Amino acid sequence: MKLLRFGPPGHERPGLLDRNGVIRDLSGVVSDIGPATLTEDGLAHLRALDTDRLAQVPDGTRLGPCVTGVSKVVCVGLNYRAHAAESGLPEPAEPVLFMKATTAICGPNDPVQMPRGATKLDWEVELGIVIGRTARYVDRADAFDHIAGYCVLNDVSERAFQTESTGQWVKGKSADSFCPIGPWMVTRDEVPDPQALRLWLEVDGQPMQDSTTADMIFGVAEIVSYISRFMTLLPGDVIATGTPQGVAMGRGPNHPWLQPGQTMRLGVEGLGEQRQSVRAFEG
Repeated sequence: MKLLRFGPPGHERPGLLDRNGVIRDLSGVVSDIGPATLTEDGLAHLRALDTDRLAQVPDGTRLGPCVTGVSKVVCVGLNYRAHAAESGLPEPAEPVLFMKATTAICGPNDPVQMPRGATKLDWEVELGIVIGRTARYVDRADAFDHIAGYCVLNDVSERAFQTESTGQWVKGKSADSFCPIGPWMVTRDEVPDPQALRLWLEVDGQPMQDSTTADMIFGVAEIVSYISRFMTLLPGDVIATGTPQGVAMGRGPNHPWLQPGQTMRLGVEGLGEQRQSVRAFEG
């Protein structure tokens, strides 16, 4: 299944993408695509539906973040071999973890707003994991049982905030609009091998990133297991699994950063595409 949320910001309703690519309204079936819906029982209930009987959502309706009720966004840094190399850093011996504020979450096609004082805005296409079952000290062999599904995620970053001055990653990762997720969450059963997915990103039509999840240093199962040693993962939580090579930061000191008016287009094989315009700070 491909589960999604649609409607104005703050007033999204639950939906799904049917086998014909039509968005259907689930608001008469579940209250939202959140923790209660993402459990095994919740997903089984949705699989049993006759989707042809659900109301169609008009074309052009805004898509919101594909899940709600996210208690935390946990991110893995330097998790692609080629990205570690372009960063001039050794491959980590263990996953490098940091967080994004949940207020950074936005819809897959919502504008990315440059925060006040931003000078080095960067892009990062990533495979996102959505947790469906509470995970605490989970063995790697059992990790997939705790995953509801996967989504496209753009780990938008402000590199000056991240690496200069006091150099704290969370500062460069957490501005409003810095975590577009969606367009939908694809349930785990439709992604038989998350380590064999192409992911890519373009800026104004120019290819910037093009790789596969096979280049991950730490795979999906190991990531879930590892994180669950240090914190409890709850249904609805999102994990950003790292970005491949091709970010602006890795392209040399003279490569331009994102600027207002530019557009990013990105996707992960089988999980859909996002498209975001960059806007100057407002407010």
